Amino acid sequence: MRRRDFLVATVTLWPLNGLAQTPPKRPLIGFLSAGSKATGGRYYSGFPLGMRELGYVEGRDYVFEDRYAEGDLTRLPLLAAELVQLNPDVVVAGSISVALVVKKASITIPVVAASLIDPVGFGLVASHARPGGNVTGILSSLETLPGKQLELARELMPAASSIGILINLSNANGAVVRRDTETAAATLGVKLVVAEVRIPADLEAAFRALQDARVELAFVPPDAMFLSERRRVAALAFAARLPTMCARRELVEEGALMSYGINLRENFRRAAFYVDRILQGAKPGDLPVELPTKLELVVNLKTARALGITIPESFLVRADEVIE
Repeated sequence: MRRRDFLVATVTLWPLNGLAQTPPKRPLIGFLSAGSKATGGRYYSGFPLGMRELGYVEGRDYVFEDRYAEGDLTRLPLLAAELVQLNPDVVVAGSISVALVVKKASITIPVVAASLIDPVGFGLVASHARPGGNVTGILSSLETLPGKQLELARELMPAASSIGILINLSNANGAVVRRDTETAAATLGVKLVVAEVRIPADLEAAFRALQDARVELAFVPPDAMFLSERRRVAALAFAARLPTMCARRELVEEGALMSYGINLRENFRRAAFYVDRILQGAKPGDLPVELPTKLELVVNLKTARALGITIPESFLVRADEVIE
């Protein structure tokens, strides 16, 4: 080939090769949590795991933008607005409170909620089978769950006739948890004493109120604040000599007596399936809301001994984990 022909071929082909090497646009996945990355990392890690199982690698196949309210629910609207401005292909919501603020910020961006409570009642979906809007996901509670939690607690203290419960008035699902727990308490024939909080600083007064009411058990429902303040909640319960049933295992790891609830890591892992379907073109309104896949019972035997509670072997063998 003559030198002139070679130069012409090079000049002609170079732009075409450059265009061919332009990488395709990677989808942007937003993530918003009412809690913190440190306290919720065990749960949230289920999502990238689920994505990897489906063949997605962060950075290579998708871009990930995450935001955390650190237990302060008043920050959620601002964080949701930040994510919406990025125009993500889908937002993964860590809780019902998050799903509500993201839906308020955008009615078009798909939202996959890994922890839904009464999504029909809150107006997020038309029905579990046909959500109909831009939100879908996995339930993190069942109407019957508070009943089972109180039943397990009373199994260790059958004579208990008064049970206290912490309710975070700043959390959208507080009213639902209260309603379902009141129903469960009435069925068991026990008195339910409600201690209301709005901010972490209210926790000390709440436990003093439960002490003054002479409750014999305490129930700590699922809540981003209680999870973020788990050490203080467990310490306050122990100082009050209150056996405590929790919805999240992290509180038991910090010294609370026991927990029974949804394995949220599995919920976040399952959320990846929804994200994959949406990235493939499915509409969230056509993807049914699913029931949680796994519940777990965790017992802190050291705390039980310190509180003078004897846990039968028949109870311990049913536990998914016993902390010595």
